[in-house]
Amino acid sequence: MTAHVHAPLPAGPAGPLRIGIGGPVGGGKTALVAALCRALAAEMSIVVVTNDIYTTEDADFLRRHGVLPDERIRAVRTGCCPHTAIRDDITANLDAVEDLVARHDPDLVLVESGGDNLTATFSYGLIHAQIFVLDVAGGDKVPRKGGPGVTRSDLLVINKIDLAPLVGADLDVMRTDAEKVREGRPTVLVSLREQPDAAPIAEWITGLVRARGR
Repeated sequence: MTAHVHAPLPAGPAGPLRIGIGGPVGGGKTALVAALCRALAAEMSIVVVTNDIYTTEDADFLRRHGVLPDERIRAVRTGCCPHTAIRDDITANLDAVEDLVARHDPDLVLVESGGDNLTATFSYGLIHAQIFVLDVAGGDKVPRKGGPGVTRSDLLVINKIDLAPLVGADLDVMRTDAEKVREGRPTVLVSLREQPDAAPIAEWITGLVRARGR
């Protein structure tokens, strides 16, 4: 995968680069956030907002693993379908992001959605670019099912490729189908378990941060 985007990013909000990370439950969104924090925190300032419906589980996971200082992680409890808080009424997330930006002046803001379905997308009033995370356990048919999260995200991540032989998923089929429905937008196949530095995704984000000039 080359570190590029399909088209110029929407203007979006002012300030540091904001990346939304969405996808179904269990795909590896929180693991990706943790990996990115570990990989990038030495070279840039990062803050994170997590979304869960009723708990603060994802934020607690990041704090337990010490990927960032506690004060750089903020939990939002949506109390509703995750896509509502990242697309329809983004107020709680905006408040959390703006407070963290005011306190820490970061280079990068990561906003992790609660687990949702293939229709999950972020409002570009909240973020500048979005990553959608799938995993192979759903079967190799998932990319060709499409949906806005798969087709329109700026980067599609297909995670847990180490499990493909165990669940009968054909990675070549997944890669080919993703290319067909994404019209040139980049896709990464990765195992965050085997590649805990999330190198290709970290490289893609680093390119966007540099392009933003911070």
